[in-house]
Amino acid sequence: MRRLAARPMHIGSAWRKRRLSTFAGLQHEAHFVSEPQFQKAAETLPVLRLVGEDGCLVPGASLPCSMDDVLGMYQTMVRVSVVDQVLNSLQRQGRISFYMTGTGEEAAQVATAQALGKQDVIWAQYRELGTFMQRGFTIQQVVDQCLSRADEPGKGRQMPVHYCDASIGMQAITSPLATQVPQAVGAGYAFKQGAEPRCGVTYFGDGAASEGDFAVALNFAATLKAQTIFICRNNGWAISTPAREQYAGDGIAARGIAYGVHSIRVDGNDLAAVYLATARAREVCLQGEPVLVELMTYRRGHHSTSDDAARYRDASQVKSMSRAGLEPISRAKLMLEAAGRWDDDQEEQLRDTARTEVMSALKTGEAKKFAAIGDMFEDVWKSPTPELRRQRKELAEHLDRHPEHYASALQKFKGGRAGV
Repeated sequence: MRRLAARPMHIGSAWRKRRLSTFAGLQHEAHFVSEPQFQKAAETLPVLRLVGEDGCLVPGASLPCSMDDVLGMYQTMVRVSVVDQVLNSLQRQGRISFYMTGTGEEAAQVATAQALGKQDVIWAQYRELGTFMQRGFTIQQVVDQCLSRADEPGKGRQMPVHYCDASIGMQAITSPLATQVPQAVGAGYAFKQGAEPRCGVTYFGDGAASEGDFAVALNFAATLKAQTIFICRNNGWAISTPAREQYAGDGIAARGIAYGVHSIRVDGNDLAAVYLATARAREVCLQGEPVLVELMTYRRGHHSTSDDAARYRDASQVKSMSRAGLEPISRAKLMLEAAGRWDDDQEEQLRDTARTEVMSALKTGEAKKFAAIGDMFEDVWKSPTPELRRQRKELAEHLDRHPEHYASALQKFKGGRAGV
């Protein structure tokens, strides 16, 4: 093979130093090289931590919020854990059809909500009960939704844990993974266009980050500078798929960097670190840049009541990740105890009060009626289609032909037979 003559040293040196400023596809300066250089990874992203497993601030760290804020967030986390325990048990009893706990991820839910602005609009996934409750969603609302009662916003037509309350800026939960992520970007872009000082915020898990909607949303936000905050709960599991099988790169935050989005990785079990990262992310976002926050945490429970994690996960791993000081509730409790703001008596009283509230809400909720049967044909089309009118007529005729089978059940629905 004929070799090309090498350039004179002084020319080659100048060539190597020349910057690539002529390629339209390059957004940043780069250098020419004369040997192939394949890169698989950049420097591993660090993890922000302010409070260690002993409940004390790590060297160089300071608390980004008041102890009153910490106490308030802690109380919400405990209340969330009690709600999870009771409703998960009720599902096992057959009193609700489905449930998903957020055990081990309470700080990721609650501290982010505390750091966001009340005017920010949130598109959550399905493990953000703490986010809802920190924003003012009541235990009665939780129970009514899980019981599918008429006065919850979805009129009982959604699966349990698919909450919604537009009055507190919480959009409806939907089951399909990652569909909410582009919606938050669209809202964030609208907020930017309208010069509104608020953000579109989306929550999702590491499994949802494998969906195409996530990649599309990141690029959308990066190129249009949408006022959007992406909050990823990386809990190590996409149902039964562990993170090591979910992706080969450096987690989720690295993907944000690849798309040109400001990204940060945080100890998601550290209430203070989650609060600080979210508050700073919001500042950056309101300056016209989208932000991705990856919260490293652990899903201690089953994916849902339809799942049995014991079939694919070693119990010793769960036990290790549940140890005091590592999991979020105990770490926050250690911090409060060290500050003289909490003790065992207060803990017992809070848990007892929360459990009493859940049981009272359950009694109230079970006495409520389901939405009118006719509501199943409403709220999709502006006017009922011929097909819907036919189906509604067939249902009414069927009920009238077999009253002996439906008369008592119809009394549980608003309007009874007339509600069809």
